[in-house]
Parts: sequence; structure tokens; C-alpha cells
Amino acid sequence: MMQEYLQSDYPLDNMYATEEWITENQTLLRKKKLTAVEVTTRELEQISSLTTPNKVVALAKMQAIPSLKAMESLLVKGLHLALENIQDPGNLGTIIRTADWFGVDSIICSEDCVDAYNSKVVQATMGSLARIKIYTTELSSLFEKSPLPVYAATLEGENIFNQKLLKDAIVLIGNESKGISDELAQLAHKKISIPRFGKAESLNASVAAAVILALFRKG
Repeated sequence: MMQEYLQSDYPLDNMYATEEWITENQTLLRKKKLTAVEVTTRELEQISSLTTPNKVVALAKMQAIPSLKAMESLLVKGLHLALENIQDPGNLGTIIRTADWFGVDSIICSEDCVDAYNSKVVQATMGSLARIKIYTTELSSLFEKSPLPVYAATLEGENIFNQKLLKDAIVLIGNESKGISDELAQLAHKKISIPRFGKAESLNASVAAAVILALFRKG
């Protein structure tokens, strides 16, 4: 994960690592113009939130959250993911990692989503947090003003396999158990659904996001 951050433009304030890790990653550290503070394994255990830490931890800045007006200017093209009330840190972390895989331009979280900087979320992203722009805002106001079409993933939506999906769009994924609220569903331009062939009641939110993003990238 730290190697992912060192190879990105994400700002790191400091790193604390064992002598072994520093020796193995000198090239990346020099490229980032960063000097890691050498610590013992015991010291690493004291400063890490993990029960069994690896060889390195870092102090990083959170991304600045733009104003709603600035956010609107970003949503004029590209593929974006909107998340409403995602509560499970593992789900959000996996969604961020999946968005990184599919080259999503940004993720916009509702204000009641789990914090993107929750330690479990950060771990689940496996470094993708360094590359994905993540914003938090009130989604209904954003959707009302966005020039991009909003596709809402719902159980009652049209079969996504039969849709001509636009390249520039916002994909809305809802809460793990409650789905998308009626308010946001009404603001969506189209409701889409992944057809069910078996008997499972629903798909995990991160799995649904992966399937939908794959189909959007297929075009």
C-alpha cells in the first residue's frame, strides 16, 4: 500500500518504517523526496492501529473537499460514482479500489456514508485512495444541477444488459440494505438493474458497483 502512495502524487507528510523496509524502498523514497523515520518493530506496534503492523506507516493529508459549486464544474464529463449511505467500511474500500480499476473520475459520497478515511476503509482500498478523487456532499442538490445523466442501480430498474450506456454519466449505488432513497431515485434519469438468474435476494454493494462499471466501460 505504501508503495502505491509513493508512486502517486498523493501528499505524504512523513513515514515511519523499519530499517529493512527503508533499505528495500530507497529508490521510491528518493523519487518522492521523502525521508522515512527509522523505528523499531516495537515502536511501530505502538503507533499503528493494527494489531499486527507490517513494516511501515505513513502520515498523509486528507484531500481538500471542494465547494458544491466547484464540484458541479467537475461533473461535466467523465464517469463518476455516487454513493448513498454506504455504511460498511469494507464495502466502501472495495468500491474505491474497484473505481480505481475502471478509471472512474471521482466518487461522490452522501453525507451519511462511512468516512472514506476510516482506517478500515483505507486498508481495504489497498492504495487506491491515493488516486481516486473522493468528495462528500448533499447528493440531491448536486443531481438537480448536474448536466450528466444519473443512472440509479435499483432492483426495479431496467435490465442493464439491454441498455445503451452513455460514456459520460453518474452511477448511483445505494445503501447495503435499504438501497436508494425515494428522493434520489426520483432525480435519476434512468433506473438500471443487474438481472438475477439465481435465488440470492440481492448483490453486495461493491459487487454491484463492479458489474455496473464494467458494463459502462464496455459501452
